[in-house]
Amino acid sequence: MSIRLARGLAPFVLGLSVLGAAVPAARAEAPQQKTQVPGYYRQMVGAFEVTALYDGQIMLDAKLLKNASATDIQKLLARQFRATPTPTAVIAFLINTGERLVLVDAGAGRFFGPGLGQVVPSLKAAGYQPEQVDAVLLTHLHGDHVGGLVQDGQAVFPKATVYASAGDAGHWLNPDVAAKAPEGAQRFFKMAQDGVAPYVKAGAFKTFSGESEILPGIAPVKSNGHTPGHTSYLLQSRGQQLLVWGDIVHNAAVQFARPKVTIEFDADSKQALATRLKLFGWTAKDALLVAGAHLPFPGLGQVRADGQGRFSWVPVDYAPIAP
Repeated sequence: MSIRLARGLAPFVLGLSVLGAAVPAARAEAPQQKTQVPGYYRQMVGAFEVTALYDGQIMLDAKLLKNASATDIQKLLARQFRATPTPTAVIAFLINTGERLVLVDAGAGRFFGPGLGQVVPSLKAAGYQPEQVDAVLLTHLHGDHVGGLVQDGQAVFPKATVYASAGDAGHWLNPDVAAKAPEGAQRFFKMAQDGVAPYVKAGAFKTFSGESEILPGIAPVKSNGHTPGHTSYLLQSRGQQLLVWGDIVHNAAVQFARPKVTIEFDADSKQALATRLKLFGWTAKDALLVAGAHLPFPGLGQVRADGQGRFSWVPVDYAPIAP
């Protein structure tokens, strides 16, 4: 449009405005949807179909992290464009072995407020129903892993047997231990007990010790420290492996680069540190696929050794499942 023509149209447009005729605003071709994709992601491990189920996120304050200065932690967060409190995913993992449907952890349910509790909706979006789950394997009995087992006092997975390590059950479900715990820790014991209560009542709660297979192709790996009986699970199918490691990492931006950083929630921080170093070394050396409950969704990827005791997280490429 020429300058002369634009000047010629200006009085006309002004006249419309004066006469009360609205000049239509520019509009997009379609309204914004303001929705997100369903909270699940699939990954094949041999013949096993593994589905990451998003439960939601919690905000973790960097003040909870130990063994590094506040300045160093802030630098590591900034390097990954993170701040504090840091959005932190809570993820459960569903394993379809072809014979059984196995859930590793159950999310927080209603135990941690409205930002969580999406495991069941994510499971349904992924094409499954809670009553189809045959077994639930708990990495540990913290509330954000057991809360999703129960709703209004009833079992969410009515046909499932729930498994936990004897070390964790002997701690969190022991009334004598709970009675001696500090007042501030009492709620953690109550969440653990409430989460498994309907399964205990139904005779569908079992404990294990050692590292023998619990189910075909699924074996526990002792990973204690974060809790007394914290457990990872190693999946093996057709020569492929996946380690579901629970709460080995809470803040990916900090703890891969500084694996000696612990978190206030660790029951035994020295043991938790030793376990993290062991698992980082193993998974990096073997290029083992890893699934973590608090890694950026979908929580699947590999650990890379960067030298001088530092590591990096390499997430899977987000892509449709292979046919």
